[in-house]
This record gives sequence, structure tokens and C-alpha cells, in this order.
Amino acid sequence: MKKGDRIEGEVIKYDFPNVGTVEVIGEETTEYVKVKNAIIGQRVEGVINKKKHGNLEARLEKVVRKADCEIDSPCPHSNECGGCTYQTFPYEEQLKIKEKQVYSLIEKAIKDNKQDLENAYEGIIASPIIEGYRNKMEFSFGDAYKDGPLTLGMHKRGSTYDVVDTPNCQIVDENFRNILSVTIEHFRNLGLNYYHKMRHEGVLRHLCVRKGGKSGDILVFLVTSSQWKDKFSKEEWNAILNDWKDKLLGIEIKGQYAGILHVNNDSLADVVKDEGTEILYGKDYFEEELSGLKFRISPFSFFQNNSLGAEILYGKVREYLLENLEGKPVVYDLYTGTGTIAQLVSEAASKVIGVEIIEEAVEAAKESVVRNGVTNCEFIAGDVLKCLDDIEVLPDYIILDPPRDGINPKALEKILNYGVNSIVYVSCKPSSLARDLEMFYQKDYMLRKMSMVDMFPGTTHVETVVLMSKVNTPKA
Repeated sequence: MKKGDRIEGEVIKYDFPNVGTVEVIGEETTEYVKVKNAIIGQRVEGVINKKKHGNLEARLEKVVRKADCEIDSPCPHSNECGGCTYQTFPYEEQLKIKEKQVYSLIEKAIKDNKQDLENAYEGIIASPIIEGYRNKMEFSFGDAYKDGPLTLGMHKRGSTYDVVDTPNCQIVDENFRNILSVTIEHFRNLGLNYYHKMRHEGVLRHLCVRKGGKSGDILVFLVTSSQWKDKFSKEEWNAILNDWKDKLLGIEIKGQYAGILHVNNDSLADVVKDEGTEILYGKDYFEEELSGLKFRISPFSFFQNNSLGAEILYGKVREYLLENLEGKPVVYDLYTGTGTIAQLVSEAASKVIGVEIIEEAVEAAKESVVRNGVTNCEFIAGDVLKCLDDIEVLPDYIILDPPRDGINPKALEKILNYGVNSIVYVSCKPSSLARDLEMFYQKDYMLRKMSMVDMFPGTTHVETVVLMSKVNTPKA
């Protein structure tokens, strides 16, 4: 088989991250092809687009026959949108798929210590809600096809550039959908163009919506380039933004607007970046409550996207930390974000030291500890790799909640060299966790507890929490 050949076959295996193995039976040979988004049990068609070292990969073209357990998708955009791969599966089946994938990854990573995994694994915990659960969305402006009409939504499945309208997205609530619909109508009527990622030309980049799951506060911010200056005077541009703001304020919503903002971003990268924020209405933050604590959330500060699921996730982190806790220890909370976990475990510690590279998140953490009356948390802005050398107080326990790519190997080596008895690791990307666990075992740690928390129903993502302990530490 070669590039460009069409294939058809059964998906006999499914691995993280959502890559199926398709069995293609020929007249003389049977070959196996990797196809992204092809799920076990389906029969699919595809086109070979890569052949490397004898391994074949294909682009999914069509699902010829659904898996036996598949259902009709509750979302009308599921055939085009690349956001929710699992929406055609009952929720119970989604959990089984995620559980099997992550378990297999960890099993391979600690292949000589499989018994540890068998003893440690506690199962997967479902999200409290499976629709309308997201409290943050970044919608992209674009077009569904070259030179097509302006769209606002999610990237098209299998495409880097095409964007499909998603006015009926099921993982957000009605507020998000109404805000999206009003926004796209407003800018379509103006004939304003989107920012082309390759040519670096255009104005409209992203629409971001954040909502407090408990408070009901809504923060909306429109992200554009400064190229509006080529088309409008400052007065004309202000009129356009104020008209948009007034239309949003005219929507009947559940909850209330905390703020409506305009964010300038001239970065060449296709990311939501703050290069200047203008408040059109209200303020540039909102309040959220989690496990009895209050947090101030700014446009770009990290906060878990599923508020109700986050309470379960952080409860599991606290449970694991307390497994072997003695006295009033010093706890490092590395990659602390806005200091949520740090504050939730602070009662059990003499001191919690949080380290986070995003300065805005650290400032938010410092403000929230004052608001919550927490006096034993210290937050440091900087890279974990560099900051550890400057912290004089040594840790007794460590919590890790790194970004998707996991932990820098040099930073991980420093962390493990502290030799603390217990480390709790929270991971949003199981392949990064699996890679890092190999170094844990090299440093005489073993897997004591492990569970998964599904924060992202309908999608391929899942959170994993593990408790690692020194081999010579008795089990709890």
C-alpha cells in the first residue's frame, strides 16, 4: 500500500490519543493502518496519507458502519466539528473507552511493575453533568471553506484552518450559544474579515466566554488584531464594539454579566493572548466558588473547565495527600495555577508553597488567599526548574499539576531528588504522565493509588490522579 490508496476495514484496536487500528484484509495479505478518530467496533474508509518505516497512517474519510453500541449524536455539528469525538457513544461506553486507554498507557510505562497498578487502581469517576458542563470556551473566527462566509465556532474535524459554526454546541449552556449567535450575526452584517493565520491579515480572531458554575457570572471577551485601524477610525471602531456590547446586554441570560471586554492580540501564533484589554462593560474578572473557597478568575487565568467536576478532582487530590500525612508538613504545590489546590490542602499543612510561571495567575492566587482568610500559603511566580533552587524551606510532601506536556525532565529530577515520602500527580494528558512515571520508578518511587476523573464528557480527554510513594514507605 502507498500514499493515496483508499482503504476500508474494521477498527480492531483503539489507543490514546483517539487513534484506531484498522484491519485491511486484501486478497493476499492483511495490513494494519492507524486512523485518527476511528473508534473500535466501527468499519471505516480512509486514504493513506503517511507511510514511515513500514507503518501506515490514513485520514478518516467515512464511517461505513457504526460500532454496535453507538447512538445518534445529540449534537447536530458532530459530523463536522473536531471537538467531541465520543458523542455518538452512550456515556457509560465513553468512560469504558477512556478507562481502557489510560490503564493501558500506565501499564506499558511500568511494565515490570504491573502488580502495582492492579493494587493501586480505583476506577474512573463520572462527571456530575454531561451536557453544558464547560465554564470556558474559545471560539475561533474563520471560514468553513476557502473564501466562504464568516464563521464562528470550532475547528473542522481533521482541518487546521477551516472553522465550522457551532450554534447548537452541547457541551456549553444556552448562555454561550446565545452569545455566539449574536456575535457572529453582528460581525457578518458588518462584513468584517477574520484573521488569516498564514497571511497574518484580518481583524477577528476569537470569542471567549467564561462562566462561574456556582456564581453564574459571565465574562465575555472579543479578541482581535489591531488591523481594524486600516479600516476604521477610533470613533468608528468604538461604535462597532459598543453596538456589539449592547446587543449582548439585550440577551436574556441565566446569571449575569461580570464583564464584556475587547482584547488586542497581534501575536503571530494562533493563541488567545493579551496584548491590551479594554473594558466595555463591568469588570475584567468574575468570582467563582469551589469547595467553600472563593476565587477571582481573570480572562487568562487557569481554572478547571468543569466546575462541578473540579470539586471531585481536587477532593481526590486532597484524599491522596492525606493518605500518609503526618503532623503539619510543608507542602509544595508545583504548577499551582491560581492556587486552588494549595488552598484546599492548606488546613492540613504548616505551610504550602505554590510555584507558577504565569504571573497573572500568581497575583490571582495571592488575592484569593486574602479573600479566603488562608494565611499559610506562599506563591512564587517563575519556572519550577529555576525556582526550586531558591526556596529555602524543604518540602515534606509535593503536589504536581503540570501543563499538558508534563514536567521538564530536569525539573522532575530536582523534584524527585527531594526524596519526599509521597507525591500526588494530577495529569490532563495520560501519555505525559506515563512518560514521567518511568523516572519515578528509577528514583525508587512506586504507584500506590490511581484514579481517573472524567471532566470532559463527549471528548477524548480525562484527568488522572496518582499517589506515588517511596518504596520503603509502608502502605496506608
